[in-house]
Amino acid sequence: MKISIFWFRRDLRLEDNTGLDAALRSGNPVLPLFIFDTNIIDELPEDDPRVSFIYNTLSQINRTLSDREGSSVLVLKGDPVLLWKKLTLDYNIAAVYLNRDYEPYACERDRKVQEVLRSAGINMYSFCDQVVFEKDDILKADAKPYTVFTPFKNRWMRKFVDEGIKKAGRGGPGSGNFHKSVFRFPGLKETGFRPGTVEVRPYDLSVIPFYDRYRDIPAAERTSYLSPHLRFGTISIRMLAQKAFSENLTFLNELIWREFFMQILYHFPQVVTDNFRTEYDNIEWRNDEKEFERWCRGETGYPIVDAGMRQLNETGWMHNRVRMITAGFLCKHLLTDWRWGEAYFARKLLDYELSSNNGNWQWAAGTGCDAAPYFRVFNPEIQQKKFDPEYKYVKKWVKDFGTSGYPDKIVEHDFARQRAVSTYKAGLKKNIFK
Repeated sequence: MKISIFWFRRDLRLEDNTGLDAALRSGNPVLPLFIFDTNIIDELPEDDPRVSFIYNTLSQINRTLSDREGSSVLVLKGDPVLLWKKLTLDYNIAAVYLNRDYEPYACERDRKVQEVLRSAGINMYSFCDQVVFEKDDILKADAKPYTVFTPFKNRWMRKFVDEGIKKAGRGGPGSGNFHKSVFRFPGLKETGFRPGTVEVRPYDLSVIPFYDRYRDIPAAERTSYLSPHLRFGTISIRMLAQKAFSENLTFLNELIWREFFMQILYHFPQVVTDNFRTEYDNIEWRNDEKEFERWCRGETGYPIVDAGMRQLNETGWMHNRVRMITAGFLCKHLLTDWRWGEAYFARKLLDYELSSNNGNWQWAAGTGCDAAPYFRVFNPEIQQKKFDPEYKYVKKWVKDFGTSGYPDKIVEHDFARQRAVSTYKAGLKKNIFK
């Protein structure tokens, strides 16, 4: 029997899933597949909560398919290229369907998999699913990618209004076209992991209409917690964008930022390791390891910075306003290379997404596209007064705040600001005369 295979990756849902819908309409029974990619997971700790979240989500999908379709997910672990070579021998595959990923590693992996499939005479069909508009949908008049957010956003909005949302059809459970083989679902331990100590919270769409009112108040507890669900595709971006368009354009703006950074990463993959703006390559970062460790632990002596870092360390999440404050503090107050902070967030954040994490860190450092100017150095004490004046957020996360055990300031703001500005100026001057 010929079958189609749908390869789950960053799209862990059955409804409004573009690639899955196309596979189910192909006319062949669809075998759902997920691969724990050892090129990725081998670098993660055994209790990484993101793996637990993926596993639990797959388990729920598997139960749904079993109950409604008499089907199941084939879960494998290993190098995807090698596994696909074996799959082409084990099954009579008519075609493979998947949703596109735009990160450099994923692009190279998918290219290699496509070569394996092509050599076996199997077509691979890929679809846009994790964004509303993808890599080449929003371009300037000269067909080049945007590198400034506002014109990108304006073009995105025009296209969104003119064309609307193209949702996937109703090809999920109940379509009757899933492969009927029942595979044994592995235990989490078999993947090499154990349950994480923190969990991904359920998302809350009820906060969207009030997003603009509470977005900068970290103590308000009016957060959607959508970011990890967008990262792993447990919710449809098309449904979410339509809801945001109807209920709160400020929230929609954040979704557009996400797509902006994704297309930057796709068109300029060098940003993973290099400054987007090469004129900043000669900044002499101090990179003091002891200061970096204090920042990581939330012991800088600046309450709002410390609250954010301790929230991150305890929960795997940090309020968006505070992310900006903590990142700016590391890069400019401590003159630590943004790559150090980006890597720390990558290890800790439940919603870690390369494009957004990289884009926001380079924005904070002043080295990215459409970034904050180098001379903008946020004063953490003013930020505290504006966004947490009663110290509600601070007191929740910094238990030693106000005690003799709370650390002194790691550096004075006025001194740090002057040092940062002069260091950036010197780096830019070196670039001019190099």
